[in-house]
Amino acid sequence: MLWSLIKIVVFVLLVAAVTFGADYLMQIEGGVRIALMGTEITLTPLATVIGLAVLLISLWVLLKLASLTVALLKFINGDETALSRYFDRNRERKGYQALTEGMMALASGEPRVAMSKAAKAEKFLGKPELTNLLTAQAAEMAGDSKKAEEVYKRLLSDDSTRFVGVRGIMKQKLAAGEEDVARQLAEKAIALKPKHVEVQDTLLNLQTRAQDWSGARETLSLKLKQGSLPRDVHKRRDAVLALSAAKAVLDTDESAEALEAAVEANRLSPDLVPAAALAARSLIEKGQGRKAAKLLKKAWEAQPHPDLAAAFAAIAPEESPAERLKRFQPLLRLKPEHRESKLVLAELNIAAEDFPAARKALGDLISEDPDSRALTIMAAVERGEGSSDTVVKGWLARALNAPRGPQWVCTNCHNIHSDWAPVCENCQAFDTLSWQVPPAGAVDSATGVQMLPLIVGALEEATAPEQPEAVQAAEPAQDDPTPDVAEVSEAEIIPMPTDHVIDDPDTPRQAANDGSK
Repeated sequence: MLWSLIKIVVFVLLVAAVTFGADYLMQIEGGVRIALMGTEITLTPLATVIGLAVLLISLWVLLKLASLTVALLKFINGDETALSRYFDRNRERKGYQALTEGMMALASGEPRVAMSKAAKAEKFLGKPELTNLLTAQAAEMAGDSKKAEEVYKRLLSDDSTRFVGVRGIMKQKLAAGEEDVARQLAEKAIALKPKHVEVQDTLLNLQTRAQDWSGARETLSLKLKQGSLPRDVHKRRDAVLALSAAKAVLDTDESAEALEAAVEANRLSPDLVPAAALAARSLIEKGQGRKAAKLLKKAWEAQPHPDLAAAFAAIAPEESPAERLKRFQPLLRLKPEHRESKLVLAELNIAAEDFPAARKALGDLISEDPDSRALTIMAAVERGEGSSDTVVKGWLARALNAPRGPQWVCTNCHNIHSDWAPVCENCQAFDTLSWQVPPAGAVDSATGVQMLPLIVGALEEATAPEQPEAVQAAEPAQDDPTPDVAEVSEAEIIPMPTDHVIDDPDTPRQAANDGSK
């Protein structure tokens, strides 16, 4: 209503201005005299203005006629579309102008205006491959997913826009959480345009979430072939996928296939700890202990890890603590100054009841870089050497609040995992888990395999006759179920981990008894 009123007011003002101008020209004296070939013409000011307007219009008409004549001549010479192009030129100009305005509106964050301009451009141009894309993107920005999906489906009918339509619908399904459908659409999109990096990454991510390891390896090979992935990164991620496939096969009790997949994963990336541990355990089950030891030594030299030590211990599960300590020496000498080597050596000495050697093996870890595992080992050393409960509880109290040491941490979202996995369970990112110390303030996870269990109870049973009287006197009375609350320290409520690198992984572990208090 307001716009109509404005147009009326503008029209009235224009008419008034023309009337005023004509009246003014009529009142002016003089005129224009034109002499041509003996003929003289005198024009009044008003006639002069009218004559100029007629001259300009005539020139414009002559130019149009000239263009029409050129188009007609082209048509006669065999150009069948020359006349249609001539008459459609004005419509194209208006259509492209509307399309340009729609794209500008989309870039400016005005989706409704962009959709309106797209409809106008379609009216003049009749090119849905251009206007439909603008309409779909504007509908997405406006939050109208139903409209956007309808438009993307229309793009599927044209070969030149089919990829855009498939990719658009894929993104719609991803936003709706329909990952299975989105994965199928991503496979179709990658078939249409194999070099599209975004679709490659989307398909790889969806395949790893769906645990389609063979399909993910094919996509990874495609990325390498198309040059969108460095060769070293491809080798690492291919090993991760091979390891994931091995674990999946292992769950189905197909040991031969699992062994083959695990060994392949280790071959692709020898420094991938989970691959080396799984391959070694598979070889141990096949009775190939020497081959497993060689494999573990190579992985340990690349990155010492508790899982590798546990797998190395599993090679000879029935050996005595002294024999195990001797067998571990070649492995530990590969990285003698590494933190993990020192901790494993200390644990092995504790199992062999050589507590001074365990203290020596810890070295400067307690003073320079203490964590829960090192402090708990120190508590076990003190207990084994006959220190009082007060000393042991002091170490345990420190262990309670100390950092938990390296764990499997997602480098993308910093989520802590109890076990290695190819996909982060929090952010769903692929191949982002790294064995590292969590960022400050991170919550400790259940990776208790790195903390030494307080095996003091077992040690007391084995050495009870030789223990000093002071240690025996420090033990709480067994018939007193309600100790004095003031004497119970915070460390006494620490949940004792059950995993230990020197334990036999195939036999039940003995729980710590009340002597750990």
